[in-house]
Amino acid sequence: MKITVITGSPRKNGNSFAMTEAFLKEAEKLGHMVQRFDAAFMKIGGCHACQTCFKTGKACSFDDDFNIIAPSILESDAVVFTMPVYWYSIPAQIKGVIDRIYSFCIAGKDVSGKKWGLITCCEEHDPTVMDGVRIPIERSAALLKWDKAGEVLVPGVLEAGEIDKTDGCKQAAELAHKF
Repeated sequence: MKITVITGSPRKNGNSFAMTEAFLKEAEKLGHMVQRFDAAFMKIGGCHACQTCFKTGKACSFDDDFNIIAPSILESDAVVFTMPVYWYSIPAQIKGVIDRIYSFCIAGKDVSGKKWGLITCCEEHDPTVMDGVRIPIERSAALLKWDKAGEVLVPGVLEAGEIDKTDGCKQAAELAHKF
């Protein structure tokens, strides 16, 4: 499969990046073609709600790095979102990407039938803290008619490296087998 991975953490040595790396390594080992985009290190603004999506030949009329990610999403068989939970929600670093996926709907692009996955973690030990990430991603995927491959939800990690005290990286690698 061709898989697009979009990360939302600004910490290259953080816990969600470690899980992302475990997923990528296993996915490539399984023969999947993976394209990764680290949204926190790209220039991506929010949706302007102008509804001129794909009118200029690009996904968004406001030309920023979302227009680099959009073709990969269109061409992929699957999309995996990876991010930490920030203040009980989706981090701003990836939120612009998620909001602008709406451009496919506005333009009538058929992106249905893709598989999707989610890899996330949070500081608190209560797994419901991740609902602020999990529920919007699940609902967005349902609207797009994407099929869930799986989710990796790891609570109780904050400091870089704490993921190593959990089975989060193992779960992320196992997620690759669901594509």
